[in-house]
Amino acid sequence: MRVALTVADFLNRAALVHGQRTAAVDEPGVPGSLGAVTYTELEARARGMAMVLDDLDVGHGERVAIVSPNSARFLTSYFGVSAFGRVLVPINFRLTADEISFVVEHSGASVLLYDPDLAGEVADIKVGHKFALDGTDDANLFAPAADGAQPEVWAADEDATCSVNYTSGTTARPKGVQLTHRNCWLNAATFGWHTGVNDRDVLLHTLPMFHCNGWGMPYAVTGMGGRHIVLRKVDGEEILSRIEKHGVTLLCGAPAVVAAILDAAAIRREEGREVPGRDTVRMVVAGAPPPSKTIERVRTELGWEFIQIYGLTETAPLLTINRLILEWDADGVSEQARRLSRAGAPAIGVQIAVDDEGEVLVRSNHVFDGYWEQPEETATALDGGWFHTGDGGYLDGAFLVIADRKKDVIITGGENVSSIEVEDCLYQHAEVAEAAVIGVPDEKWGETIKALVVLRPGATATEDDLIAHCRDRLAHFKAPTSVEVRPALDRTATGKLQKYKLRQPYWAGRDKTVN
Repeated sequence: MRVALTVADFLNRAALVHGQRTAAVDEPGVPGSLGAVTYTELEARARGMAMVLDDLDVGHGERVAIVSPNSARFLTSYFGVSAFGRVLVPINFRLTADEISFVVEHSGASVLLYDPDLAGEVADIKVGHKFALDGTDDANLFAPAADGAQPEVWAADEDATCSVNYTSGTTARPKGVQLTHRNCWLNAATFGWHTGVNDRDVLLHTLPMFHCNGWGMPYAVTGMGGRHIVLRKVDGEEILSRIEKHGVTLLCGAPAVVAAILDAAAIRREEGREVPGRDTVRMVVAGAPPPSKTIERVRTELGWEFIQIYGLTETAPLLTINRLILEWDADGVSEQARRLSRAGAPAIGVQIAVDDEGEVLVRSNHVFDGYWEQPEETATALDGGWFHTGDGGYLDGAFLVIADRKKDVIITGGENVSSIEVEDCLYQHAEVAEAAVIGVPDEKWGETIKALVVLRPGATATEDDLIAHCRDRLAHFKAPTSVEVRPALDRTATGKLQKYKLRQPYWAGRDKTVN
């Protein structure tokens, strides 16, 4: 017997087994907040959403884009769109109007859902249907369906596209990563298994829901009947307060989120206030390998379990897992932290290899179906039957260590930034003759963006001028935080920039060229 694996399975089980449980607690005090929602209500709202899309003649396979911070409406859309045969396109809400417009147009979305705070960014986007997530404009879209009322039947297909998630890569324009229902289902199940997700878990959404479908935790936690606590904006003290109030046991995020929590906890201790979660919270971290000292602080100052994973949007994303194992119990905390600083061992069902050039290659059921409307990029990425990650690394026994990035990508605060895109922006400045953008170590963000620039003869543009130029044209997290004006940029005999040489002075004394 073969039964299609689709993301509908997660919500259907939760509604059947845990219908009267609180499924989600929405961000309070914002337009459109749903407050506390049970699993019965969440399922009815998702079903009602599918029925409204039927009425709008949005067919199965059509794309529904959403650009919003975390919300219960976003959580509902995972199921109201994908579980009934349409394709969700989650968009980074930090992008500029032009970038959002590109994603909507490139994906061919016929519906755009947007947070009311982003009304200006989406005002000029032409799309068949547009709804503000404010509780008024979208009231009908998210209204619970009546008992027994059903949308048009979708012939469930696990190989159908579940979501198209856009990611910055080696080109100036983002690429749409097609994740199938099978990709998302197996990622969520494997991720939940490795991290011990259970029906008593309370997940605080410190990770943006647009970010690779919240890494799959919205599916995994829903399937087990756990509780979702929606957090609209990352703030260290607010995170600790929500943990205290809701009994949070699980959260995910980039190293920058860890840093914000550690800073807030230090302030609490100075004020004689308790830091919640000791021995009850586990935090899953990805985006960049944090220093072992940071891991040690999470375990000693917070008393939380630290779990590291590695993956990419193209891998849905789980590839490796690094969690304290039995054999390390006798080690001291510092040694355990050193071991935990590696990317991790392959997750169940994942194969990892490192080629002769040091690039990490992977195979798994989580690896994407392809890039949306980009067959040549897809063929390159999947050449030889392996996905080419673009990351440089090596194997330490069973454990993968990420040591460099071969792709022209900078990861700052957990967000991918194409250095080529930033360079293109700098070249738009009338006084810039040459530009090279690199990632350099940063205590807060892991890496930050540095521009090395050669000005045209007689030009007088300053560092502040060039940073402002980029901030006016790019999402702010993509803009350089520093600019160094140079008389020339070193090139090879064929005129090619060697980014690794430009990065070397800033990474001197470090074992890795990622942070």
